[in-house]
Amino acid sequence: MLLQPRPRLLFTLTHNAALTLRLPPPIKYAASLSIVKHRGYRSKARETETRRKMSAKKANGAAIAGDNGARKLKILMLHGYTQSGPLFHAKTRALEKLLQKSFPSPPPLPHKPLPGTLPSYPGGIQLIYPTAPICLLPADIPGFSSTELQSEGSEKDDPDAWGWWKRDESGRYVGLEEGLETIRKAIEEVGGVDGVLGFSQGGAAAALVASLLEENREDAFTSSASSPFPYPPSWSTLRSTLPQPPLKFAISYSGFYAPDSVYAPFYSPKIKTRFLHVLGSLDSVVEEERSQGLVERCEDAVKVVHPGGHFVPIGKEYAGVLVGFLRDVLGREEKGKEEVGVEDMDMPF
Repeated sequence: MLLQPRPRLLFTLTHNAALTLRLPPPIKYAASLSIVKHRGYRSKARETETRRKMSAKKANGAAIAGDNGARKLKILMLHGYTQSGPLFHAKTRALEKLLQKSFPSPPPLPHKPLPGTLPSYPGGIQLIYPTAPICLLPADIPGFSSTELQSEGSEKDDPDAWGWWKRDESGRYVGLEEGLETIRKAIEEVGGVDGVLGFSQGGAAAALVASLLEENREDAFTSSASSPFPYPPSWSTLRSTLPQPPLKFAISYSGFYAPDSVYAPFYSPKIKTRFLHVLGSLDSVVEEERSQGLVERCEDAVKVVHPGGHFVPIGKEYAGVLVGFLRDVLGREEKGKEEVGVEDMDMPF
């Protein structure tokens, strides 16, 4: 079935009930992954510890709304491979400003609420930017030449690059337990979150987080004979003691799924959390099969395709898709609706 509310935009319903949007090309494309380096040289151990502390200080995120103690809509922001929390924050400032404008904090009484104000979240929106725990060496980063590094000597600045895990030759994720524990602590420190947004490896991690917080997901790990990866006990504690309910939404930019059968319980049964997938038609970093694989493993998915590469599109037209998705999700919560037709979805076009 094809729906065409306006020219130049094509809405397509796929076999798994995902909504696909193909957007026109932007005037300019944002830069792809970048790496920030320190100017001065320090020993590797000292450098790693110093950078870790600097990132940790900023891990609690940037509050978009004023900190007035009122309930906020909290979104966990997970950066990509080779990035950090502060770097991802810098790269998504345009989204931050748009969210601030679209979902403002209500003014004090007796002033009337501003358009877009969320009654359930009078504190506005808060974005939380944790930094992954695994410090990446130059050899871990695509594009770095080990031969070149050896010829230049050992006194070379280490990149400020972090990962939620590293993939080994077999396709297994080394350090995944540590990455998930860092995310769990970030959620616990802010008293729980309402949703998660991730880019690239962070998008893949966002799906894992959404899965772990769903009801009965622990049973999938227990009943899976093919997976030696257990359900993390600390996440059971998080769900019961905080308490942290299932997420209201998850958003992935250039994300992917973990194909190894070890991680099958994350995706079977399918992830039920409402999920927005934003993919670049020219993405040369993540294979289309793996990105589409994540879409197909989500029960309630919206897929948006932009004509760019491996980056978070920050143009107004593309960022507006995020706002429309959030309005739809939160609108259902406010109105208590269980079903909203595709034609009723509030998209900013």
